[in-house]
Amino acid sequence: MNDLFYWLFIGTKGGINRIKIVKLLYENPYNAKNISDKLELNYKTVRHHLRLLEEHDIVTTPPGIRYGAVYFLTEEMKENYDLLEKIQEKNRSKGEIE
Repeated sequence: MNDLFYWLFIGTKGGINRIKIVKLLYENPYNAKNISDKLELNYKTVRHHLRLLEEHDIVTTPPGIRYGAVYFLTEEMKENYDLLEKIQEKNRSKGEIE
């Protein structure tokens, strides 16, 4: 999981936005439009990040629902959430994230 987290959240340009999305979903489940509004990110950008996070089993949606689907963190992501916080702290100390 460490290597995957490094790549998703530090090793790529969109990592900071993916951290923000995961942190938001940790608080409550939201659909892509809600995430876009709350984080003030372009809707297509949010959809891109959600697809990537879903492909890597970080987020999930109820089966069979696509339009307006609500995203949740997977159980594995919840279990490894402390690792994400460590990554965020590392980025914060570098001045890359709020």
